[in-house]
Amino acid sequence: MKLDIRNFDGSPAGKQIDLKKEVFGIEPHQTSIHAAVRVELANRRQGNASTKNRGEVRGSGVKLHRQKGTGRARVGDAGSPIRTGGGVAFGPKPRDYQMRINRKVKALARRSMLSVMAQEKRIVVVEQFDLEAPRTREMHAALEALGLKGRRLMILAGEPNRNLWLSSRNLPGVRVKAAAEVSTNDLWSSDYLLIDREGVKQLQAALSK
Repeated sequence: MKLDIRNFDGSPAGKQIDLKKEVFGIEPHQTSIHAAVRVELANRRQGNASTKNRGEVRGSGVKLHRQKGTGRARVGDAGSPIRTGGGVAFGPKPRDYQMRINRKVKALARRSMLSVMAQEKRIVVVEQFDLEAPRTREMHAALEALGLKGRRLMILAGEPNRNLWLSSRNLPGVRVKAAAEVSTNDLWSSDYLLIDREGVKQLQAALSK
């Protein structure tokens, strides 16, 4: 599989890059994609939500009035969950949401998402990100020239580039990462992938093993 390489200003670079079939051309494995996204989202949760049950709320545990003879419904103490200011029934308590996934399944999920994006022509490869200084206006113009304006975009760079990150951080829907650090959820939650030549090489080196 080959993709045309474009310059950062949107013009054709007159070159092509080979995409390895074992990384960008496999049959997508939906189960691994689901598992990887589920694990990543679960591991983001802090798990510190906490509510008080009827035994933990402040107040007396004395029965509010006698059981019979008042004409009113029977009632317990003021901490009952059905009363204002009472405890919470079956509320959340601090817990650990951490999950694990097999390393090979995690890699398969990334290859599957890259293959889906390649098949749907949602990958744009540039020669390099030519930003001599952090300028949002210049980044906005480049994305417009590449036909990616207004898209949920994942930008992957082969080498850490502070100018790229600073130029992109105020653009809505645009995220920047090093190619080696991209996750399945990063790809799954993006409309398009913009990557430079070095980033493609790093992805293929990491995922073709």
